[in-house]
Order: sequence, then structure tokens, then C-alpha cells
Amino acid sequence: MTNVRVDAVTAGYGGPPILTDLNLSVDSGEFIAVLGSSGSGKTTLLRVLAGFLTPTHGTVSFGDHQVSGPGVWVPPEKRRVGIVPQEGALFPHLDVQKNVGFGLDNSAQSKDRVREVLTMVGMNDFAGARPQELSGGQQQRVALARALAPRPDVLLLDEPFSALDAGLRATLRTEVRGLLTALGTTSIMVTHDQEEALSIADKVAVMRNGQLVQMSEPASLYQDPADIETARFVGDSVELPATYSGGDSVHTPLGTVRIRGSIPVNAGSLTAVLRPEQLVLVDPRPVGGAVAQGGLGAVNGVTYHGHDSLVHITLTSGESLSVRVPGESTVSLGESVRVIPTGPASVYSN
Repeated sequence: MTNVRVDAVTAGYGGPPILTDLNLSVDSGEFIAVLGSSGSGKTTLLRVLAGFLTPTHGTVSFGDHQVSGPGVWVPPEKRRVGIVPQEGALFPHLDVQKNVGFGLDNSAQSKDRVREVLTMVGMNDFAGARPQELSGGQQQRVALARALAPRPDVLLLDEPFSALDAGLRATLRTEVRGLLTALGTTSIMVTHDQEEALSIADKVAVMRNGQLVQMSEPASLYQDPADIETARFVGDSVELPATYSGGDSVHTPLGTVRIRGSIPVNAGSLTAVLRPEQLVLVDPRPVGGAVAQGGLGAVNGVTYHGHDSLVHITLTSGESLSVRVPGESTVSLGESVRVIPTGPASVYSN
């Protein structure tokens, strides 16, 4: 197994750099998802790792071997890197076994290896089929087998599930994750799909404007984003104006909310960020004369997702927010509700 290090890499295509002083460290056997919007630099990073693009500054190392840096350049075919492209990119004139064996020699050991990896991905029964006879999911399995056939030290996956329908995408990414875990292959996948990144990666690296802004385990990234832009990008967010009220809490339109971490140095003007599942809807009327907690508002819409619903609320104070409830929501448009926060918020300076 091989670790990957990217140190102060700057790279581009002749104009302004796409990557600027980027640092990335991937432990041996880890599965990393590089998450970013279009233009963030994630595909450029993949091309640098593969050897398709030469950085103008910085170094790239696989294990103890530097593959790119001042006076060092290892070509792609000598980097022991496997690549799974976005849509398979199989040769249409070759059958499955010849696609997988492309680049290997004709020895008996290579033929055994082709059968072995086809069995790994569940495609051995289709060894004689042409790519056009396969479904999209089957083609991606073949592309994975082809990338694994030479026993690469590092596997690079370029949005490998983006062309598949939702159900197949979820099934295949779970299968691929299980296989790569079993093999102990160091893997780096680029994606713009937050759910995909959070669901299968050991760690998620968020890129923005050619730089790495945060790299964390999925739960830490979701619960404690490094900045408000990352909070907005990774999942749904509820943003509320906040003022520091002392101790470990801030005051918001929903009342006093506990905070996660420390208050920013500039505590004058703050934004508290919660997730929709950290809010609950209750009857707006106070019980037994007690002072009610939370914020009053009215329902202005409901978005149904099957497994849950987002209830959109306009508070009497003017803020808009969404509350996630399991299954189908029972509230009606225009109904008065009270929104109560149930978890700590991340807080950022404005």
C-alpha cells in the first residue's frame, strides 16, 4: 500500500493557475473524496496525480518516491496509477476481457489476472461481451476492473458514478467502496456530489478556488465546517443572525443556542449555522403559562423527498429557514408553528 503527498503544488493550463500552493496528504489504504463545485480545481488535481499535467511548482510523492517536482518527472505509465474515468471510456471494438487486459502482456498470469478482477467486480460472465451490450453500471464495473488489473499503488476515480441513475449509483458506489476496502487500495475520488462524498469516503477534502479549505472525516466536516461557505456547500444549512450572550451560547431569533467550538475573535456580528434536522416543530402555544422557547413562524412550503420532508418556515422576525422532518410532513401551508433548536450551532464572523 502507498500513501500520497501533494506539497505546495501550483498548476494550470498556461493562464492563471488553477491550483495554488495546494497541500494534500492521503494515508496508505485510505479512500479520499475530493469534493468541490465546477471550476474548483478537483479535476486538475486528478490530472496532476495521474501525470497528465505538470505542476509549475511543488512536489507529488507516492510512498517514498517523488513522481513530480524540481528536476523530477515520472510519466503516467510508470506511476502505477489506475484511473476510472467518468463514463467508462471502454474500447468499443474490444470485448470485456480484452478491455480489461489492455496494456497487460499475453502471459498466462495476465489472463488469470483478468479473470480474477472480472470476478471481483461481478463481470466474469460477460467476458466475451462488447461494451455496447452492457448497461452503464456494467461498463463502470469493467472500467474498475481494467484500472485494478495492473495492481496499481494508487487508484484515481473521476466522478465514476455521475452518469448512472440514482438507484444504481447508490448500489454501485457501496460495492466499489467495499471492494477497495477489502483490497486496501489507496483511492482518491473527485466528485461534486456531497451525499456521495459523505457516504463512502474515509475523509472528504473540500476544494475551493484551487485550494484545499478543509479535510476531515465526513461527520466532522458536516457538523463542524471550517467556514460558512463550506457549511453552505456541504448539505442544507440554516443561517441565523447571532450575538454572543456569554459562556458557550449565542442569542438568535430561535432564542439561546449552544455553540460548537469557540466564539470567533470578532464576536460583534455573527452568523449561527444549524442543519435542518437540528430543528423541531412544536405547537406555537405555550404550555401551562410557561415562557415558550424557540421562534414563532408560519409554514410557506413543503418539499417532499420520500424518506423525509423539508418544511420551509418564515419566522415572525423575518428570517426564512427549513426544518427536516421524517417522512411526510403533517403541517399545512400557512399554519403557525414554533421552531426549537435541538443541537449546537457552528458560529462564524460576518
